[in-house]
This record gives sequence, structure tokens and C-alpha cells, in this order.
Amino acid sequence: MFKTTLIKGVFLPSIVFILLVSIISVIYPEMADSILGIIKNFIFVNLNWVYVWTVTFFVIALISLLFSKYGKIRLGNNDSRPEHSFFSWMSMLFAAGMGIGLMYFGVAEPMQHYASEILGSTSNVNSAKDAQLYTFFHWGIHAWAIYAVVGLSLAYFTYRLKLPLSLRSCFYPLLKDKINGKWGDVIDVFALCSTFFGITTTLGFGVVQINSGLQILNILPDTSFYYQVLIVAVLVSLAITSSLTGVDKGIKLFSNFNVILVVCLLLFVLILGPTVFLIGSFTEGMGNYISNFFRLTFDTHIYEKETLPWFYDWTILYWAWWISWSPYVGIFIAKISKGRTISEFIVAVLLIPTLFNFIWMTVFGNSAIWFDTNVAEGALSQLASTPDVLMFRFLEYLPLSTVASFMTIVIVIIFFVTSADSGIFVMNSIATKNALKSPKWQTILWGTLLAVLALLLLNAGGLKALQSMTLITALPFSVIMILFIISLIKALSLDQSYYDRSFSKTTIPWSGRLWKSRLRKIVATKDRASIDTFINTVVKDAFTDLKTEFAANGVVATLRQKQNPTTIELEIEYDKVNNFIYGVTTTPKEIATYLEEENNLPELQKEGSFYPKVYFGDTRESYDIQYFTKNELISDVLKNYDRFLNIVAEEENELFISTDLNEKP
Repeated sequence: MFKTTLIKGVFLPSIVFILLVSIISVIYPEMADSILGIIKNFIFVNLNWVYVWTVTFFVIALISLLFSKYGKIRLGNNDSRPEHSFFSWMSMLFAAGMGIGLMYFGVAEPMQHYASEILGSTSNVNSAKDAQLYTFFHWGIHAWAIYAVVGLSLAYFTYRLKLPLSLRSCFYPLLKDKINGKWGDVIDVFALCSTFFGITTTLGFGVVQINSGLQILNILPDTSFYYQVLIVAVLVSLAITSSLTGVDKGIKLFSNFNVILVVCLLLFVLILGPTVFLIGSFTEGMGNYISNFFRLTFDTHIYEKETLPWFYDWTILYWAWWISWSPYVGIFIAKISKGRTISEFIVAVLLIPTLFNFIWMTVFGNSAIWFDTNVAEGALSQLASTPDVLMFRFLEYLPLSTVASFMTIVIVIIFFVTSADSGIFVMNSIATKNALKSPKWQTILWGTLLAVLALLLLNAGGLKALQSMTLITALPFSVIMILFIISLIKALSLDQSYYDRSFSKTTIPWSGRLWKSRLRKIVATKDRASIDTFINTVVKDAFTDLKTEFAANGVVATLRQKQNPTTIELEIEYDKVNNFIYGVTTTPKEIATYLEEENNLPELQKEGSFYPKVYFGDTRESYDIQYFTKNELISDVLKNYDRFLNIVAEEENELFISTDLNEKP
């Protein structure tokens, strides 16, 4: 029998849209690129401020959460602990987030900024500083904040509230059970398509870099399409095999091994390159980044018309690109982050990868700039527009360049595999609402689809069109991510309230002496009639005795009673300060709709539940007194009266005891 865990409402619309866009991009690449390019350019030129404000909001929200009272909340049960070691966690996070990108742009981006005439630097020194600054900006806190928003929201709602690992779950505080209907399907379809397009284009660029490196090392004779097919076939097969073994085996092992290789390559360039220059430029670059952080964050280049094209093609493109990748990276980060606290998650996802990116971009980018200035005589600057070969040409200026180039290819290959297998895992998770176990053919389907479409688009020149499509989807998803944060903060507030909720004031005087009568009261029906009876008997008797005893001690107390709702009020009047009031009224109690059919909660009635609420002459918080005995209620009134006398006796409380409160409406 043919088995599947795919959800039709998510899978079918997604696959139709993916195939439609891909086929059009393959058959009519120039037309698709032109149309989608026009839409993308319109968004970048006219709505770039949306990206600027959105990303800024993400950074502010995450830093606020880091230092808030919610930071200690765990992404799981209060006693849960992380499933992966810190090293494995960071390795997988790094590999899925920016692995191929760092290899592709580690030399290329700083060199392109350095060689650019648009930024308007007046000297090579300023050009080098600006190149490092803007590279830090594009690969720093802002980029990882985008990933962290999705990852944190998903991890919280999945492991804390036991909802599916699906983007729809992030809307639960706003949409409630509607997330299981069409609205939830629309959200997941959007996430699935965005993830597929983002991974396909990135893998396409990764294949080109691998092919170029193998040609430079004379392993392959050229960069023809035939060899690209061969590369994709081998690597996607590895990715499918890795994905079938699960996160705990294939992806973790590949990621751990690759991070070790990355660190070795980094140290190789640092030690054999211009070491003193790199350490000094990193130190100065960090200071430059920190001092310019807010200027860069809010800079829209609106007063510098000549830099606007550069701003659209770099900063806005990066923000759109990170946002379009965030469903994929966010889901994967959430998957591996169970048991972490919110503060730990934010520090690890926001700051540690950022610091590593800065080190990486400094070592490779600044080394390339140094060699270009002092050794290569501008040869590397001339290759700035060919990022797929620039990394390998840069390594030729170092000793043991062949070894370094071979290591680079291995790293890119493993990043390719880890990106593909984690992408396969994420897409299947979205399409199945995070099914615990899916048939193997589904994993093979996603891997095959990625490989075939990436190759077709690469051969037809349609990758650029697909990239434009990916960037266009970032605009609506940025709005969705803002709602993620609103939903998360709402849930965290309820979470804190739930776990900090103390026992009700009614239970304070309890002892075990009257436990049977207490239990009868707890399970008794809480309809309007029973609460009215409680007020007209227990409360009225208590207030009557109090009024008599107050009179015996020279204090005049007034007893007032009214109906609809049933209310009894004890008041002691004053001229100089506000009156003392202790009243009790029948009040409806809101009950969650999902409990209406619960048979094991005898207090719930179809007509609603009620309770006797105490209120005072000021705006203090009221509370429920339904379990008080007559003597306990008298004791509570006297406690509040004693509090009242102490407050009015203190001169500093004059603002709070105004006689205006005595005026009856």
C-alpha cells in the first residue's frame, strides 16, 4: 500500500507553484528574469524602508528579550536539558545558516566593496576600512537576528507549548485553533516555496564554485554542464543518504567535521598570511563596527543618491535574502535547540556566529586586500566580479596553495551536503506538519527535485530569475515575522503569569482541619444562584456582625445592599480622606471554550460560572472569596481596615487618599 505523511493542503499547492515558477524560468529565462527583476527592483527602490525597519525591529526585540525576565524560560519543559552538546549545536547551526555563503563571499564581498567606486572612499586605506565595515554589517548581528526570530519562535511554540514544528504554530496566540485550517496551510505553503527556492539557488551557486575549484586544481578539465551534473548527482546522493540517517547522525557528523576543517583553514590563512595586519585590522574593524552600529542600522542612503544602487544591490538584497532563507534556517535551528533557555539561545545564535563571521571575513577578506595592494598589484581586484574563482586565486598567493585549495573544495562540498540534507529535512517537515516518521521515498523525492530543478535552471540560465522570486517573497514574509514576535511576546507574558501564579487569597488561612468542607465547596456548582446565596448568607452575616462591633467601638459603619448583580458593601465614611470600602459582588468568570465539553470539571455550567469578587474604595486588584468562612471573611475585612488606617496615617500617601474618591456617581 502506498504510504505518505504529506499533507495535501500544503504539499499540492506548493509543488504546483514550485514547478510552475521553475518551468517558466527554464523555458523563458530572460522573460522571467525581466518580469521578476522589475518587481524586485520596484520593491527595493520604493519599499526598502520596510526591510530597514523590520530588521531593526528584530534586533531590538531580541536584545530586549535577552535582558528581560523571560530570558530564563526554557525552550521545553522547565526541567528539560539540551539534546546536543554546545559544539555540535553551534556546528549544525553554522553549517545550515551561512556555510556556503562564507566560502563563496569570504574573499569576494570585501574585495568587491574595496574595488567599488560607488562608495566614494578617497584612498585605499578608507576603501579597505569601508569594505570591512560593510561586510561586517551584512554578515553580523542583523543577519543572525533574522534567523533567530524564526528559530526562537518555532522552538518556543514547539517544545514549550507542544505544538507542531511548523510556522503556523507561531500564530497560535493570535489565531488559536485556526492554525489547523486554511490559514495555517497558507503559511506553510509560503514557507515551503520560499525554502525550496532559496536552497535551489544557493546550491546552484555552490555547484559553480565547486566546479571552478576542481578545474583550477586540474581535477576536472572544464566547467561544462556535464561535470556540473556529475557533481550534483554525487553530492545530492550523499545529502539524501545523510538526511535518511537523521539529524543526530548524518547532519551532526558532517557539521562537526566541517567546522574543524573550517577552523584549520582559517588558522592556515591567519598564520601564513599577513598575521600582524590581520590582528590589527580585526581589532580596528570591531571598533569601527561598534561605533557605526546605529548609523548603519538606520542608514537608507537617501541623501547620497549616487550610493543608492549599491545600497539596493547589497544591503537590501542581503536583508531580503536572509529573510527568504529564514523559514528554512529557522526551522532547522529550532529542531536542534530543545532545552536551551531563551537567553542562551539569543546569545548563541546572535553573537557567537557573528563573532566568527567577523573573524572569517577579516582573515580572508583583509588578507586578499593586503595581497592585492602589496603583492598582486591589483590582480585580485580585477577578479572581484567572479566570486566562484576568486577564493582559489587568492589562495595561490599563500604557501601550500594546492593543499589549501583542496581543503576549500572539501569544505564547500560538505557545506553543500549539509545545506541540502538539512533543507530536505526541513521541507519534508513543513509538508508533513512535522510527522515523526516519514517514508524514505519522500526524502528521495525532495532531494531529487532539488537536484533536477537546480541543474535545469543552471543550464538554462534561470537561476537569476529564481533568485529574484526568492527575494520578492521576503517582503510579505517580513510582515509575517513581525507577527511572530508579537505572538511570541504575548505567549511569554502568559507563560510567566502561569508559572508565577500564586495560590489565591482565599486559600491563605486554610489548614487541614476543614478539608472535607473545603473540597465540597471547590467541586460545588458555581452558578449565579449559588454565589448570590453565599453573599446573602455568609457575607451578609459577617458584615452585620462587623457593623455591630464597629459601633460598639465608636466607629460608624454603613451596610449597603443591591441586586443585579447581588452586591453587599461595608463602608466607613471620612471627611479628610477617602472612605474605607469593602464590598462583595457576584461576578461572571470567563472559562476557556475548550473546557466546555470537559466532563471532569463539575463547576462548569452551560450558562456560565460565577464567583464572589471583593472590591475596595480604590483601584487595588480584586480577588475571589468564595471559600472563606464567616470568621475568615471578618478577619480579611479587618486586615484591610488595618492596612487602610496605616496608609492614611502616613503623610507621603496624600496623593492616594484624596476625598474625591468619596463622591458617588
